Amino acid sequence: MRITRAVPLVGASTVSVVVPCYNYGRYLPQLLRWVVDQPGIDVEVIIVDDASPDGSGDQAEELAADYEQVKVIRHLTNRGHIQTYNDGLEAVTGEFVTLLSADDLVPPGALSRAAALLSAHPDVGMVYGYAPSFSGEPPAPNASVRNWTIWSGYEWLRHSARRARNFISSPEVVMRTAALREVGLYDPGLPHSGDLDLWLRTALHWDIGRVNGPDQALYRVHDANMHLTTFAGTLLDLHARRTTFDLLFTRHARRRADIARLRPSVSRALAREAGRAITLGQLDRLPLEELQPLADFAVDTDPFAPQSRQIRRLRSGRRLRQPGFTRFFLQLQHHLRWRRERRYGI
Repeated sequence: MRITRAVPLVGASTVSVVVPCYNYGRYLPQLLRWVVDQPGIDVEVIIVDDASPDGSGDQAEELAADYEQVKVIRHLTNRGHIQTYNDGLEAVTGEFVTLLSADDLVPPGALSRAAALLSAHPDVGMVYGYAPSFSGEPPAPNASVRNWTIWSGYEWLRHSARRARNFISSPEVVMRTAALREVGLYDPGLPHSGDLDLWLRTALHWDIGRVNGPDQALYRVHDANMHLTTFAGTLLDLHARRTTFDLLFTRHARRRADIARLRPSVSRALAREAGRAITLGQLDRLPLEELQPLADFAVDTDPFAPQSRQIRRLRSGRRLRQPGFTRFFLQLQHHLRWRRERRYGI
């Protein structure tokens, strides 16, 4: 890992912004106002409307008449989010590319900061940063740059394996288009974890960079994307991540012994997270039988999971002895992890 001083963007760069849209046309005007406000960047915006029934496609066409940087692709029938992503990504012409959901935002200057890092470090294939979540009106974004971090691809993969998590929300990522062409588009077989799969594949071939300090995107939280806060969503997310890492080991990096050595770390991390979810379920007084699928997942993922305290307690039918202390500890643990990821990106 290298911490380097951030330097300004030298010369002009072209960034293609792919905006998949389904019934989110009302968010497009503000998105475009911010996207085009990028010093030193020639912006190409490709809005892909997935046959929205609410008139979002017409709104996109009207905005394209006002912004010369915008072009619109319209699906005649709904093709789903992965195909919508890929149709837009296949059409890009810029040196760099970002995928920005229509309800999210990229602050003024964020693309310039990412392009500066990519231009200064030609071995970096992907740049990200901090992306705070919001609901309602977006907050004023922080634009102060502290420094840059550069990881080798393997080093970044090692950190990902140790936590088996996706550190990235998605709208804050800017990729080198050459890297995207090399590693390929979103995998239709991974509807719940296609972004994580793309980041992992990129790190197999390219270094990874991060702009530290500013808000590189704003991630909107509303009812349509809060499914992972539910118990069923947690289990779905765990299964999706396990499948994604399995593909890394068995398909994308099957001949790399250094990557294969990371597999036990992934198994342990996923099983630990399932154990924490069991503890949270106990704190919420869920019936023990409803928590059994999490235990089954942990045992199936990590051979040492049956020895964990959460699994033993669940199998014996015992409840938590100190629920207040346990909840405090989990909240503290979550806060410390958030602080680390906020500052360091891993």
